[in-house]
Amino acid sequence: RLVGSEMCIRDSSPAQPPPAPEATPQIDPARMAAARITIDHIFPSGTYAKLMGAPMDKIMQSLMGGMGQMPVRELAAMSGTSATELTRLNKTTVDDIMAIYDPAYHQRMTIVMHTMMGQMGAVMSQIEPGIREGLAQAYATRFSADQLADMNRFFDTPSGHAYAENAMTLQMDPAVMAKMQGFMPIMIKQMPEIMKKVEEATASLPKPRQWQDLSPAQRKDLARMLGVSENQMEALAKAKASAKARSGH
Repeated sequence: RLVGSEMCIRDSSPAQPPPAPEATPQIDPARMAAARITIDHIFPSGTYAKLMGAPMDKIMQSLMGGMGQMPVRELAAMSGTSATELTRLNKTTVDDIMAIYDPAYHQRMTIVMHTMMGQMGAVMSQIEPGIREGLAQAYATRFSADQLADMNRFFDTPSGHAYAENAMTLQMDPAVMAKMQGFMPIMIKQMPEIMKKVEEATASLPKPRQWQDLSPAQRKDLARMLGVSENQMEALAKAKASAKARSGH
């Protein structure tokens, strides 16, 4: 299956062997033991399942609600739509359009997000043991045995236990998320300027190759890597060129 509408094509030179992994630094066993206790406090087993449950559902619903109320003209501005064309969109919101296209839009998105978060919780729970061990190594490296002991004594107090129990979920508190909702409109407003800066920063780089720029050997290699025929790649390239010509870009 073909993926992506734009891609950078690598030279067909022989692949270089991957660099050898860096050796894991030796960590004092006593510090590792203390760090594991710290992680048991602030990132106990089952944290990801907890995070991906109701808290994440609320966050996604809030984000979707905010996106629905966003004027379409702000989204269009991100794609480089001209000022003249933007004025024609007036104050139409995403919800206004989706009410016509899909009356069950909000219900559908709620179900989709709930299902996705449930599945993501299961996936994240599988990698959680490795994350916990990585955190323990990081804490053991960055903090001394005395500092870890101080932390653990604090976490053993009622106040420390209350903090540790909520440390990971505090970022999903409704008060925090209410402030985060203001991020999307600001981001969308700034996106044209950001993209302009990106374009300026990459102006000295050669343009990514297109299908027509490739040598026969490179075309053959690319088709093989993607699991398609060269004819299919040729057809895709022509379709992309035609769509680009119609859009005027």
